[in-house]
Amino acid sequence: MVNDKGKTVLVVDDNDDVRRLVKKVLEMSGFNVNEAVDGEGALRSIGDQMPDLILMDIRLPGKLSGLDATCRIKEDSRMQRVPVVALTASVLERDRQQALAAGCNGFIAKPLDISALPKMVETFIDRGAIAPR
Repeated sequence: MVNDKGKTVLVVDDNDDVRRLVKKVLEMSGFNVNEAVDGEGALRSIGDQMPDLILMDIRLPGKLSGLDATCRIKEDSRMQRVPVVALTASVLERDRQQALAAGCNGFIAKPLDISALPKMVETFIDRGAIAPR
């Protein structure tokens, strides 16, 4: 078990299969997991419970993309120390730079390496909202 402190992760992804997989893997490692399917849902979820980490799909449907939602989250002084990690299938440097500019603190590539995911999440939580180099 990776997480023995009951840390909470908010998973924001419009793909039901990805959300279910991430939730199952993280819960098996002791994390509490909340879910949102879009940027608006992410903001509502944060209002209900402050997460220790947000996994944010950068391409979301609706009024707020993952990048827009990340910008809004990072504008909230309570959330500035909470790491936001981009979940993305894109490996383009342009997308990486846009995510960093929006306030993301790192990246996890899709398809997900589920065996490494819990340790990666724990590492991002431990580092906090430190910008990647």
